[in-house]
Amino acid sequence: MSTIGPSISLNNVSRHFGAVKAVDALSLEIKAGSLVALVGLSGSGKSTLLKMINRLVEPSSGSILVGEDQIEAIDPHVLRRRIGYVFQNIGLFPHMTIARNIAIGLELAGGHQGLDDRVAELLDLVELPREMAQRMPDQLSGGQQQRVGVARALATRPGLMLMDEPFGALDPVTRDNLTEQYKKLHHKLELTTIIVTHDMAEALYLADRILVMQDGQIKADATPAELLSGKVGAEAEALVAVPRAQAEHFHALGKQS
Repeated sequence: MSTIGPSISLNNVSRHFGAVKAVDALSLEIKAGSLVALVGLSGSGKSTLLKMINRLVEPSSGSILVGEDQIEAIDPHVLRRRIGYVFQNIGLFPHMTIARNIAIGLELAGGHQGLDDRVAELLDLVELPREMAQRMPDQLSGGQQQRVGVARALATRPGLMLMDEPFGALDPVTRDNLTEQYKKLHHKLELTTIIVTHDMAEALYLADRILVMQDGQIKADATPAELLSGKVGAEAEALVAVPRAQAEHFHALGKQS
């Protein structure tokens, strides 16, 4: 099961909420197959930028291409079937089984054939037992529910995955496991992924490119190694300083034992 992700192109894109410039005249190129992390302080424009790509929020100006297609020329419902969307609060339907939750996008798109096989395939993909298909969401742990959220996002075989703090509410061990698992899935399915995260350590581990946002603009655009070098600007250095200080603290504690 393989999907080749599209490139993403933003040309002078802005989004204003009244006098507030959530995203300000931003231009950006993301290569097909990239795994890109958007980081920055709260209110920097990360989630707004993500939501404009699948038209949950419309740009005030500028244009966005997914592959060769201008997104404003595509019906939003059609566009969203081509894009997987995973967010922190998961949004599983509590009155539906896990199988129905995973298959709902396929059903809405008119794909009623082979749903059971597709659900089984997706449960295998996110490493959940197939017998979970008939359980209800409240019978699963938080980590298991988030795996179901990823499976649901992949059900229509999108080439592009948008992820907004997908693992932020999970405990550290579960979060690390799911981060590792998603990284493998991204490469296995040849996806293009954009992930919003407040966790700089997660971004450094997961992404091959990190975009630092502030005041609706990209203030740094670098690889993890470039960010760790401390040569890409004060905004990025302030974010990298947190995991670096934590690592130094743990190292010092280890010496005391």
